Order: sequence, then structure tokens, then C-alpha cells
Amino acid sequence: MSKARKLGRPTDHRRAMLRAMVTYLLENGKIETTVTRAMEVGPIAEKMITLGKKNTLYARRRAMAYITKEEVVHKLFTEIAPGYEDRNGGYTRIVKIGPRRGDAAEMAIIELV
Repeated sequence: MSKARKLGRPTDHRRAMLRAMVTYLLENGKIETTVTRAMEVGPIAEKMITLGKKNTLYARRRAMAYITKEEVVHKLFTEIAPGYEDRNGGYTRIVKIGPRRGDAAEMAIIELV
């Protein structure tokens, strides 16, 4: 069993940050962040896309409970998820882009495939 990373934040702050990052990823298609954050965001974003593929009222409400913007949920169910109809998982890609200038943290781009 793998343990979720704490990312140096209290629980509520960490959850809020991950919700915001998943929302931003689904809204824009890709984000630049640290590798560890990208590795946490990926599985959550994949679960949201899987909900979008189910396209039931229950799935839409589950997505609304996590994603912070209503228009992003609409985009997920009408544009993003139908594009992955024939794909079973693996909706995101993490590409490492080297160290950050200020603190040398390993950076990555996470994007929808």
C-alpha cells in the first residue's frame, strides 16, 4: 500500500491545493509544477476523467464535489471525457523538465494525453 505524500502542508491546505491543481489541469490541459505534486495530481485527475466517462448524474455530482469550478465540470463531461471513450486509463503524462532556478526543485509538466 502506497502512502500519500504530505507535500509539507497541513491536511486541509494540501487537499485545497490538489483540488485547485486538478481543476486547473482540466481547464487548461497542462500545468508546470514539481515532480512530487504532479505525481499526486495525476491519479486524481484520472479519476475525474473516469467519472466523466460514466456521464451519470451521480458521477457529475461526485465531480462537482471535488472540482472547484462548475464550468470545468461541464467541460470535463462534454469535451474531455468523450475524447477518451476508447482509452482505459493513462489520460495524463508527466514530463520532467529539470531543476527550478530558485531552489533546484525537480520540475515537471503534467498534461492530458
